[in-house]
Amino acid sequence: MTWVKTALAGFASRWSIVRMLPRAGLGLVAGLAAINVLLGVLPVVFVVATSVVLGQVPDAVTGGPRSSAWREMLVMFGVAAAAFVGQQVVAPFQGALGELMARRVDGQMFDDLMAAALRSRGIAPLEDQQALHDLRIAVDDVQYGFQSPGQACAGLLALGARYVQLIGYGLVIAVAFAWWAALALVLVVLLFRYGQRNGIREYARLRVALDGPERTIDYLRDLGIQPAAGKEIRIFGLAGWLASTLERAYRDWLAPLWVERRRLYLWPFFRYAVVGLLLCGLVFAVTGATAADELTLTGFALVMQAGLGALRLSEFYPEVDNQIAIGMTAYESVQSFAARVDAYPAEVRDGASGHNGPAGTGAVPDPVSTIHFDRVSFAYPQRDRLIFDGFDLTIPVGRCTAIVGLNGAGKTTLVKLLARLYEPTGGAIRVDGVDIRTYPVADWRGKLGVIFQDFARYEISAAANIGYGAVGEAADQAGIRAAAAAANIADDLERLPRGLDTPLTKQAAGGTDLSGGQWQRVALARAVFALRHGSPVVVLDEPTASLDVRAEARFFDEFAELTQGATTLLISHRFSTVRRADLIVVLDEGKVAEQGSHEELMAHAGRYAELFRLQADRFSDVDQTEGVAT
Repeated sequence: MTWVKTALAGFASRWSIVRMLPRAGLGLVAGLAAINVLLGVLPVVFVVATSVVLGQVPDAVTGGPRSSAWREMLVMFGVAAAAFVGQQVVAPFQGALGELMARRVDGQMFDDLMAAALRSRGIAPLEDQQALHDLRIAVDDVQYGFQSPGQACAGLLALGARYVQLIGYGLVIAVAFAWWAALALVLVVLLFRYGQRNGIREYARLRVALDGPERTIDYLRDLGIQPAAGKEIRIFGLAGWLASTLERAYRDWLAPLWVERRRLYLWPFFRYAVVGLLLCGLVFAVTGATAADELTLTGFALVMQAGLGALRLSEFYPEVDNQIAIGMTAYESVQSFAARVDAYPAEVRDGASGHNGPAGTGAVPDPVSTIHFDRVSFAYPQRDRLIFDGFDLTIPVGRCTAIVGLNGAGKTTLVKLLARLYEPTGGAIRVDGVDIRTYPVADWRGKLGVIFQDFARYEISAAANIGYGAVGEAADQAGIRAAAAAANIADDLERLPRGLDTPLTKQAAGGTDLSGGQWQRVALARAVFALRHGSPVVVLDEPTASLDVRAEARFFDEFAELTQGATTLLISHRFSTVRRADLIVVLDEGKVAEQGSHEELMAHAGRYAELFRLQADRFSDVDQTEGVAT
């Protein structure tokens, strides 16, 4: 039955929370549990004490202030007052310790996310759309901590206070009146609580399913309030369009939520209300009818107060319900992301654990002769299309090789394979005849300096941005300045408020940002720093794609000049910017279409010559004899 499945799902969810509790520390868990039990007991004590006081009033009034009845009434009044004040004193501790518990657990959840994200030696999990979906949900809820796994832990213990109250009220009614009346009221409360929990749980799942539309809303909202697009929005008169588009996006997102909310809360709760009204009416009617014969004034007050107190527990719990439902969704996303990462254990193997050869020595020799893509085949995980199929290419060591091709030719995939961010599904990449998979991954990558098109712009100091090219040598300030000078960015960085120690972000005090061209120079300096600290193979994977053709050509020329004698790869989709390379390789749909020097390829009059002339004609006069930009 549906309700049985729902109950089992709820139990499984709560058991998962129980298993998380030790992360907060047993002392904190025990202390918070004790506080919540106390918060459950005190309201029941208050109800019992005030009911006794009410029952003692007639005798106390008759006996007067000096009578024992008066003194007993005052004692019970003191108990009631103490229970009331105790609730006010203890309640803040529930919130404070619950927040501490949430922060402890969420801190460890974030550690789990970081560990999972960094655990894979390759990047396949970070390019898996489902894994990224789980990661976004987990990060949002864990980072901001409003309805997070940690809040779910605190909420579960707070739920104990509510149910201790319910049990207490049930016992009071059973003892003072009848067990069936207690059972009826408890069933009414549990029925409404079932509806609340089920509705919130399903609502939380729908929110996850609508993550895409919600992301659209977040994007449009940020577009309107962040400075980046502010100029264009005003210049092109986009304010009205943005507001109307955001409104439509909200309505498209809310429409299924409204439908689901009516399904979960309208008719089900109408049925719950009918059942609850009948049972409560029966209990209170019988109580009223038999009160004169079977109940004292104290007993009547006990049944009425306990009954009403129990019914109040059928409502939504603001400190519990969303925290558990949505917090557990975030926890499941953390678990799902980690599981998807661990589903890629064989993507990149460490040579020290599974291959013959020089693995485990901790040393990878510098390339001497060639880097050979030996009949390499590769397809991205969960995709059928082969990017490379029997791909064969030899890159000479100590020379500058340019890899050119139109978008989608496989240029960036080639770099990812060389850096062992993925492994070939067939064939091998060999350095001087040795399969690079026989080397420890970290040691092999230490031989590479790669600057991708979407190179990282670290929001830290300019010096660290350069020094991260060889993080083990980041203390070499002189080397960092030399690399900056070589990349023609040193003067710009020295003019910053704190020189090379200036944080490259406007979010930090005394920080600033750089222009796109300056950032590219910093990236070039990082590559130079890597080269000068033991990375003899340096790759630039279209980091200058946002520059115009002239600027990119100058940039590559400078890079080739700086790295003379090193093994360098220039990746570009612009044929007219790499003519100074020693070897130019033209990729076309994962195949080597042509290769040779610029002069040889121009003389061949093939694909390279055609596209070179086409692109060169766009930005300069062309020497008709040589085919070289003037």
